[in-house]
Amino acid sequence: MGKSVVITGAGGVLCSAFAAEMSRCGMDVALLDRNLEAAEKEAEAIRRAGGSARAYEADVLDRAVLEKVREQVHADFGPCRILINGAGGNSPRCTTDKETYEPGDETALASFFSLDKAGFDFVFDLNLMGTLLPTQVFARDMTEAGGGCIVNISSMNAFRPLTKIPAYSAAKAAVSNFTQWLAVHFAQAGIRVNAIAPGFFVTNQNRALLFDEAGNPTPRTEKILRATPMNRFG
Repeated sequence: MGKSVVITGAGGVLCSAFAAEMSRCGMDVALLDRNLEAAEKEAEAIRRAGGSARAYEADVLDRAVLEKVREQVHADFGPCRILINGAGGNSPRCTTDKETYEPGDETALASFFSLDKAGFDFVFDLNLMGTLLPTQVFARDMTEAGGGCIVNISSMNAFRPLTKIPAYSAAKAAVSNFTQWLAVHFAQAGIRVNAIAPGFFVTNQNRALLFDEAGNPTPRTEKILRATPMNRFG
């Protein structure tokens, strides 16, 4: 008890890997995800490997739900010592169909001028508020204990935005900025706050964008690889 790590978005590709690695480091792992089945699958894999893990259904945009999950984690593993804010993503409602402006885009569908505000709101809420709310809930454990660690998942898009996905790039930039603010805010409380900015990983969200049905890289992927030094972006 008392060495628990809480990971949001834990049913996904990146955060499930984080969960498995934290288990190998001896942590009790609380895997939070809206998709309970996906989180439970990863938790079961950790338990089969001899680790300690439980899955919890949680919407990172619902503080009341997060508070209930915090109580469950306390009962199962004790207070949260490490929080990894991994929940996030993009939406096709705020993705342009062209990389650069072309005449006529002012009235075209899926152009910059027709981007959906609700889509932008969703992406900002999921990435930024989905980092803020779990931190507000679980960082209380750390202030009470006199220390802890928070890791937010940003993206290289925060520093070098990709074309077509302005909302996601801007939202991740907000996560990076919020991380810097939070690090100063909690410095005197003994809570370390950092962010990881991953490069390109194949996930369920971007698989169709990066590869065709035969599994070959799309022209967009080839362009990304040519423009992205591997030693910088992984």
